[in-house]
Amino acid sequence: MDGTFWLTVAAVVALGLAAAAAVLLVRVFRARRLLLDAGVPLRDKALFWVAVAYTVSPVDLIPDPVYLDDIGVLLLALRSLHAAAAAARPADAP
Repeated sequence: MDGTFWLTVAAVVALGLAAAAAVLLVRVFRARRLLLDAGVPLRDKALFWVAVAYTVSPVDLIPDPVYLDDIGVLLLALRSLHAAAAAARPADAP
């Protein structure tokens, strides 16, 4: 196998990770829009802004061609926002 094959594989993996990070960023923005009036604690709202800032920041734990750290931070923010929204919703009385 020559260098062209490995370069192609690396490019495909990098594009896949970038697409996954972009999809997760869009999901975080949509989740935040839904939670504006949900009574979510300030800690969870701050986590949203930290996730967005970390994703667009040029300073990363892992260099930017590998978006694994960005994806992890966005997944954490999504999970926290959805859990906070579920907890903030009043329980339906039968």
